Amino acid sequence: MNNPTAAMLVIGDEILSGRTRDANMYHLAGQLTSAGIDLKEVRVVSDDAPAIVAAVKALSATYTHVFTSGGIGPTHDDITADCIAEAFGVSIDVRADAAGLLSAHYASSGKEFNAARQRMARIPDGAMLIDNPVSVAPGFTMGNVHVMAGVPSVFTAMVASLLPTLTGGAPLLSRSLRVERGEGDIAGPLGDFAARYPTLSVGSYPFQDNGMYGANLVVRGQDAGTLDEAMVDLGAIFHG
Repeated sequence: MNNPTAAMLVIGDEILSGRTRDANMYHLAGQLTSAGIDLKEVRVVSDDAPAIVAAVKALSATYTHVFTSGGIGPTHDDITADCIAEAFGVSIDVRADAAGLLSAHYASSGKEFNAARQRMARIPDGAMLIDNPVSVAPGFTMGNVHVMAGVPSVFTAMVASLLPTLTGGAPLLSRSLRVERGEGDIAGPLGDFAARYPTLSVGSYPFQDNGMYGANLVVRGQDAGTLDEAMVDLGAIFHG
């Protein structure tokens, strides 16, 4: 049985402008790999409503899960929740359960639950909340789209809340071998090796170290026995 598939949609002008380095993709990729959900695509879009809606529709129709980050805060440019509602053709408004969480949080910290903060309680009709143990403002799941914050600490906490509720598959295992030869020298035998193991993914990642060229060969698969067998074969090819 094939693993569930996933895409990530990163939303925000600050990513595309280079002002912010995205750490959420790296974290999500590792978590999904461990859960047996295959991340197949990552897309980055600006804070532009038509672009977000189009991306959500395309990705949700293609993959088992879509994970978004960014654009669910209290400011005018936080438009992700509205775009998700539009993509799914549902209405959106302040929801009592989300508002209750936020109201209690701000009351306990002596801050006003003002109109801007109430924006974070606007949830599309039919969505399920994703717990946020860091700053309380919830994410949500609408259909197969999981909407989370862009702040890395909050995104990480939301992923931890969400992943146990999803059905995964077999975790992807990996092994690596360092070869101190250039890729031009190893390409032929490496290609033959990959052809002998069609159920495995074989990658070559070159490096240069003090004038020496080499590559880290990485073999990935879901069956530990096949991986172990392949690595013995690979070692014999390149290390005798």
